[in-house]
Amino acid sequence: MSSVPHSSDVLAPRLDLGGSTPYDDYIRASVLAGLQQTRTEDPGEMAFLVTSQVMELWFTLLVHEWQAASAALRVDDVPAALSALGRSLDELAALNASWQPLARLTPAQFNAYRAALGEGSGFQSAMYRRLEFVLGERSASMLVPHAGTPDMQEHLRQALGEPSLYDEVLRLLHRRGYGVPQTVLDRDLARRYEGDPAVEKVWADIYAAPEREPDLVRLGEALTDVAEAVWRWRGDHLMATRRAMGAKVGTGGSAGVAWLAKRAEALVFPELWTARSRV
Repeated sequence: MSSVPHSSDVLAPRLDLGGSTPYDDYIRASVLAGLQQTRTEDPGEMAFLVTSQVMELWFTLLVHEWQAASAALRVDDVPAALSALGRSLDELAALNASWQPLARLTPAQFNAYRAALGEGSGFQSAMYRRLEFVLGERSASMLVPHAGTPDMQEHLRQALGEPSLYDEVLRLLHRRGYGVPQTVLDRDLARRYEGDPAVEKVWADIYAAPEREPDLVRLGEALTDVAEAVWRWRGDHLMATRRAMGAKVGTGGSAGVAWLAKRAEALVFPELWTARSRV
């Protein structure tokens, strides 16, 4: 009689784990599955809750990736920064795809559970605010909505004064000998970066002679890919909102579509776009 185990026995997963489930201990799936507390009887509310929570997780991961890229740039490790930016592009694609369950909401479908949001709005997302701070989209006024959560507000206040991802890029270019003005390097980090003609010229020079420092061209293109994906995120947000609620005032009291349209126009990493006209 053969002592060789049957192939199905070899491949079968272990069922008796003798306590907690290791997968749940690590992933915390049971915690995630318990976070959806609907406030209406409308079946569409569950999709809104889950989609919004998934987006929050993607925001968290993107902040992690861009902080990793910033840390790599601080020590002149462009390949590591490119790896982090590359990962973030796949994650941005997944984030943008998260709009699909909500993208075709009719006004009646959204109104079925909109009242449950009260004054809640994605505008109040602390992690999305953190994401925008990393990108250089900054204003001290953005701390005000978080006054009710002092720990989070303080965390954002600290982040407001830290160099953005693009600030680390500009510092790298300065260390490489490019003419990034000292006024740009020493600017108030708590304010939104508006772009500078001298920095535009730096990028134009890098792109005009790609053979000189190809790693900087790759860095510029990776940042441009990120900026384009963020622009698509904002555009998808605008269209989903316009479709679901038209020009109504937003749930958090904002101008709704008008506010989102203004945000969608803002360029991330501005000189990477304007420099292309000079090459």
